[in-house]
Amino acid sequence: MHQFKLKFSTLLQAAALTLGLAGGSAMAQAWPSRPISLVVPFPAGGTTDVLARAVGQELSKSLGQPVIVESRPGAGATLGADYVAKAKPDGYTLLMGAVHHTIATSVYKKLAYDFQKDLAPITTVALVPNVLVVNPNVPAKHVKELLALAKADPGKLTYGSNGNGTGQHLIGAQFEGMGGVQLLHVPYKGSGPLTTDLLGGQISMSFDTITPVLPQIKAGKLRALAVTTATRSKALPDVPTLDESGLKGFNLGTWFGVLAPAATPRDIVSRLNTEIVKIINSPEFKKKMDDIGAEPIGNTPEQMAKQIKDDTERFAKLVKDAKVSIE
Repeated sequence: MHQFKLKFSTLLQAAALTLGLAGGSAMAQAWPSRPISLVVPFPAGGTTDVLARAVGQELSKSLGQPVIVESRPGAGATLGADYVAKAKPDGYTLLMGAVHHTIATSVYKKLAYDFQKDLAPITTVALVPNVLVVNPNVPAKHVKELLALAKADPGKLTYGSNGNGTGQHLIGAQFEGMGGVQLLHVPYKGSGPLTTDLLGGQISMSFDTITPVLPQIKAGKLRALAVTTATRSKALPDVPTLDESGLKGFNLGTWFGVLAPAATPRDIVSRLNTEIVKIINSPEFKKKMDDIGAEPIGNTPEQMAKQIKDDTERFAKLVKDAKVSIE
């Protein structure tokens, strides 16, 4: 009798396990059955927001569920990343991450999450060059003239960034170091408020991504002096690189990509990668990217993970050299 009970108990456990596995598989197959949240860690109006909306709009169609772009700005994009890192890993909360997160790893002395361990890469959406723009009141038509102005009056010229520890902050620090100048850094929560103050003359310049400032450059409201990548931008072919302008070897741009909480089921990550890469490779999306000065990417989760690892190591050295640190 005891032996029969044991066997019956074992059969029950096996049946429960089988049902559990089937249930898990069914859950994954049924995904998505409700709206998905795509978290943007910057305020509306910046490149991250523009890309998230472009991807989200098409992803809603291909998945048959609304993709809601949710703004969670603050602390140099780390608040939004922390929120997604701690979200339920069920494929319903995603992050539109950026190169800023690989920089924050070294800049912030304490972060509540580990960008490489707590988030699962899905794909890199696009690479966007940064551009050095000045308010027209700044009497510099070229980088050399700007450097001369900065040297003549150390700390007078101000540059805005998307926040402490972001790509723009580090590009500014690198510019100071390579140019042998001293600027005053003014952090903002995102490109929207930064561009408003730059247009109003409250700050002298910025090293923002091309997307939010391109209309103002074309309208003559801001003056572009140089792009920060190794090659010129298709969106601004007449604007030289910083390397061409005398800061030899200067090469920093901003990539953006989609990530999920680390324990998200592999088949959901794989499905998201397939759908988003399909969107990135579509002629309509490529046209949108051309219009905003972005270069579409669309790689594998493994390639994005390597990019994150490499950039984290590269920026750790730049952060140390630039002496950028935040408590």
